Parts: sequence; C-alpha cells; structure tokens
Amino acid sequence: MYTHSSSSSSLRFLVLVLISSLISLAQPTLADPYERTPNAQPPSKVAAKVFPPQTYSCNVEGTNCYQRNIACPQECPMLKPASARDKACFIDCNSVSCEATCKNRVPDCTGIGSACYDPRFVGGDGVMFYFHGKTNQTFSLVSDTKFQVNARFIGRRPQGRNRDNTWIQALGFMFGTQTFTLAAKKVAQWDDLVDQLVFTYNNEPLTIEEGHLSTWVASDGQLTVERTSTRNRVLVKLPGITEFYVNVVPVTKEDDRIHNYQIPSDDCFAHLEVQFKFLDLSESVEGVLGQTYRPDFINPVKRGVAMPVMGGEDKFKTSSLLSADCRRCIFSSENSDEETNSLVLDPTMTVDCTSRTSNGYGVVCRR
Repeated sequence: MYTHSSSSSSLRFLVLVLISSLISLAQPTLADPYERTPNAQPPSKVAAKVFPPQTYSCNVEGTNCYQRNIACPQECPMLKPASARDKACFIDCNSVSCEATCKNRVPDCTGIGSACYDPRFVGGDGVMFYFHGKTNQTFSLVSDTKFQVNARFIGRRPQGRNRDNTWIQALGFMFGTQTFTLAAKKVAQWDDLVDQLVFTYNNEPLTIEEGHLSTWVASDGQLTVERTSTRNRVLVKLPGITEFYVNVVPVTKEDDRIHNYQIPSDDCFAHLEVQFKFLDLSESVEGVLGQTYRPDFINPVKRGVAMPVMGGEDKFKTSSLLSADCRRCIFSSENSDEETNSLVLDPTMTVDCTSRTSNGYGVVCRR
C-alpha cells in the first residue's frame, strides 16, 4: 500500500524529470566543426516525417562565429538527412557570414581539395591541375608532420597515346601509428546495387555495414567512417586533422566515347572521387595536393591551357600505399606528436572556375 508521502515524492520526481527533459530539448545542439556530430536516427524511423530546422551553437573560442547560434535553413533542416538524396545542413563556425549552407554530402569535384576524374585536382591555392602519375604506382597526395595520404593509381595506355590514362583506385592514410585504407574493387560491369568499397584498419579487413548513415568508429575515437548513401559513398573523419567525402564510380561508356579511353569489356576501372577539408596543416606540408596549401608555394602549371599538368612523379612516388618514403615526404609515425607551426587555413577561400571556354577546358581556378 502506497502512502501519501511516497505518492507525493513520486509525483515530484516525475515533474523534475519532465522539466529537465524540456530544458535539454531547448538547448541548441553544438556544431563544433572539430567534433563528431550527433548520430541521426535511422532513415526508416524518420522517413516522411517533418522536423523543425536544427539550431547549433558555435562554442570553440577563436572561431569567427564563437557563441553564435546558427539555424539550418528550411531547405535543408537536418545535418544528416534521412534520405541520401536530400541536401544536408553545413555549418562552419569560421565562416564570414555565420550562416548555414545546403549541400549534398558528396565530393564537389570543382571545389578546393578535390581529386576526381583522370586525376584532376583543385589545390589549396584554388588552381586546377592534372597529375597523371603512372599505372599501378602510388604517390603522396599529402605528407605532413601529423599524417600522410597516399593514392594508388590504375589506368591503361590507349593505342596511339604517349601516356597512361589514370584514375585513383585507393587511398592510404597514416596518422600516428595507425593506418587506414579504402579502395574501389576491380569491377567488370558496374552495378549501382553492389557496394564496391573495401576498407582496412591497421592492416586488418574492416567491414562497415551497408546502409545510409551506417557508421564505424575506431576504439580510440581517432577515426570515423560514415556511409553517406546505402553503398559506394562515405565520409571519413580524423578529428582535428581532416575530413573528406569519397565516392566510387566507374568509367562510363559516355566517358569512354568522349575521351577514347579504349576501356576493355572486363574492367570498368572503378575509381574514387574525393574532396578533402583540412583542419590542421603545418607550414612545411608536402605532397601533390598538400604543397598547394603552403603560403610560399608558387604553382608551376600553365594557366589557360586545356590540360594544366603538375609534374613531380619522381618527388612524390612511394613504394606502397602505406609508405612515407617519397623524396619529399615528411611524415614519420615517431615524430607525429611533435608541435609544429600550423597554417591558418582561410575558410573564405573559394574557387572561381569561370572561363570563356566551355566544358571546363582551359579553366583557371583562382583563390
């Protein structure tokens, strides 16, 4: 039998719990760009539901929007939308306007930090260039004191050509004493309903369950891999260092027709499209892409030509996907914790890819 006193206590407890819940719901979600964002609900639980736009508070001192609350626009109210086709809300606490933007969670192949196609890069200086590399060889894209990113190139030399057509097939990451790789499988006939990405972590196979928003986090929290579609698209985060979107795609019949790649029937040359956002780089950063972020870098590529080419294969070639032994490599797992002078990465950098020529040829992208 319950007493009046115990009933009153229970009622007071329930009231306190309700008030606490309401207060917590009223608090804005943090949007620190250096932290992992809260996990979204599985798509099946939120499909067709309408939610009010999320609001975020920038709480990192020194950022341009410190202590500002930023609301997502109605067009993209969620940071992680339930549908992979919907645009997501992006908040950068270092932005000039302190306003959210709507973007798809895929690589922007015209944006700074991108590497797509027969590899076409857009450097940190905003200049677009090609780096061809060589078939079945690996090259350092970024070599810095805290981490290194290598790329393995696949390709073929069509009859009558004097160079290989190449694509990025795999990426290898070294940070501290940890390693991570992701690669596109060799595929004869492309099928959108089959996942063609494979992963390893510390040289062991890594399985990431298929499904939009399916996420894997390393036990030490230093690496997160999230699927941004049911298959073939991911977002990878190394907190405080870099985050990047990856998409695996084939060389299509239309690409083959336009560029005369002469793709064989038993290999569609599945490859990666990637776009990096760097959060911490040293003043001595190297690599095909990394060097373009240095303030003293003078880009040698010819401007205004159909295919501005960046050389340096001999400087950035590595012996394997997880080696830091190129001539210009500076990463060392033993020294990755040492303090170095960091670059101030300008969040206002944009790319101007306008040109009098069409189809992207002769484009010069300027900061």
